[in-house]
This record gives sequence, C-alpha cells and structure tokens, in this order.
Amino acid sequence: MSKTAAPVEVPARYYLRAAEVLLRMGVNVPQLLAAARIRIERLDRPDASLPFEQVEILVNEAFRLTGRSDFGIEVGRTLKLGSHSMVGYGMLSSPHADYALRLAARYFKLIMPAFRMRYRASAERAEVSFSPTQPMSHLCLQFHLEALVFATHCELRELLGGRAPPCEIYLSYAEPAHAARYSELDGARCHFGWDVMPGIRMVFSGDFTAYPLAMADPSALRLAEERCKELVRKAVAGGKISDWVAMMLREAGGSMPTQAELAQTLNLSPRTLDRYLQREGESFRALAKRVRHEKACALIEAGELSLTQIAYELGYSDAANFTRAFRREAGRSPSAHRESS
Repeated sequence: MSKTAAPVEVPARYYLRAAEVLLRMGVNVPQLLAAARIRIERLDRPDASLPFEQVEILVNEAFRLTGRSDFGIEVGRTLKLGSHSMVGYGMLSSPHADYALRLAARYFKLIMPAFRMRYRASAERAEVSFSPTQPMSHLCLQFHLEALVFATHCELRELLGGRAPPCEIYLSYAEPAHAARYSELDGARCHFGWDVMPGIRMVFSGDFTAYPLAMADPSALRLAEERCKELVRKAVAGGKISDWVAMMLREAGGSMPTQAELAQTLNLSPRTLDRYLQREGESFRALAKRVRHEKACALIEAGELSLTQIAYELGYSDAANFTRAFRREAGRSPSAHRESS
C-alpha cells in the first residue's frame, strides 16, 4: 500500500520577503502573521517552511489590507538568484544560461513545490513555463503567477549581466487592472488570457547556450548540485517516491532520464528505487511509458513541432518508432490524434 502524500509545504523565505514588502506599504505585519497563524521567528529560520494553507491566508489577507492588485509584482521584483538558496547558487555557477535554466527546472521543487517549472530549448528558441500543482484560491494563484513572471524576468537579466533576448509572455489570466505595469518587463510582449489552463509561458528568441555566465565555476556548481540532490532526497522522503519520479520524467528536456540516473540522484541503487516504487504499486517502466505518452499527446496537441521533431524530443531514434509506440498506447496514429485535437 502506498504512503499518503504529506501536505505541501513551501519555503518560508519568499513570504518573509513578502512581509518586508507589506511593511513598506504600511501594513501591520505582526497582525497579519497572527491572522495566518505564522510566528515571525519561524520565518527567520534559513530552512523554514510553511504549510500552504497558511500561505493562502497570508496572501488573501495581504490583498485585503493593501487593496493593491499588483502585490505579486512588488514581491517578484525583489527576488534575486540568491533568494533561491542553493539552486540560485548553482545557477550562478553554471557555464551558460541554458544549463542554469535546466538546473532550475530540475530542482524547482526546492524553490516552490506548489508549482512546476518546465524548460524546453532549441537553437532558435527557449521556453520557460510554470503551472500550479497545488489547489489554491484565485487571488493566491494570481499573486504567485505574477511574482513568477517578474522574478524570472529580473533574474534572467541578472544572470545575463543586464541583457536578455526578446520574449513573448503568455499568461492564462485576463488582463488585470494594473496591466500597464507589465511594460516594466523590458523586451517582452505580454498576451493575457492565452489558455484555459492556469499558468504562464515565456518564449525567448535565440539559443541560451550562447550566453556564457560571468561567474561560471565548475567546482562550485558541483558542490551546489550535490547539495540540491541531498535536499531533494529529504523532500522525497516526505511524500510518494513515485510522484517524484513522475515529476522528474515530465520535466526532463529531450530524452527522459533512466532509472539508474534517477536512482543516482537519490543516492540509491536502481534495484532499491524499484523496490520503493513497487511498494507504492508502481514500476519505473510503467511510469516512464505513461509520462512519455502524456508528453507526446501534449506536444502533438500544441501543434508547434513536426512529428519527427516530437519523436526526437521524446528520445525516439526516428519517427517510425514513435508512431508505432504511440499507436500501441492511443489506438491511433499521431497524425490522427493531431487532426482530432
């Protein structure tokens, strides 16, 4: 029988930053924290975390007390790469921007477990997207999505020494009353109400491997990644390991990681990882098959890539192998699936 997943907890450091912003706005922060049942000394601890239900109360009360619909923007603009602890350190130590963004996507659970980050790139473009993995109120979702948009844009400019390629930003929510503030995102064009599914998508022109980073340091990067792996192991211990494996498979760019590679990330043998999955009624092979099919359907329905490109994106050697595998799962060809979507 599988374990029950633990309640989602998120790093408290971001809400300490939010409290600082609210203090500058004249809000009685101790009263606000008391309403959310948050003790200020808990926010001050470096590795502190908060149950998401407390975050919900904090954010909704902040909107009520400030009357500021752009509160999420104010918080997002204050975040720097150093705000993300060891993940940010690893990003700064990366050889180029592409590696830094892949590292952020791989370990985004350590930054904000209530959201998923995806990163896909080619020689012509790079795409960063965020979607919620935790149920939340409309105001709480709006706050986090706006904070993510502005923080990502600011942090990319920080990473690239003040320069960043032009980008198109697609936001699921309707144009807000404070839409004029989005002009602060230099080089970006924003499109509101782009999808029924909540989330944001940032599409950049160019190849991020062509942006070397000034603070690249292989030794520091290696230490940061080892520490991130340790933190992920602790995070996994609180929930179902099959959920973590599925997430890692979904977030992988290009061919998906092998069982041995994921086991190494957790400092386990492949056999031990398989035992843990079996206890939860899963197997790596079944998870990989299911996730690959989900990714195939999403890429086909998006209509942005040819079937050959999708085949290579998913790690198939050619389009024919991809077509056969897809037909076995869906009962129809990828072309037929695209026509019906």
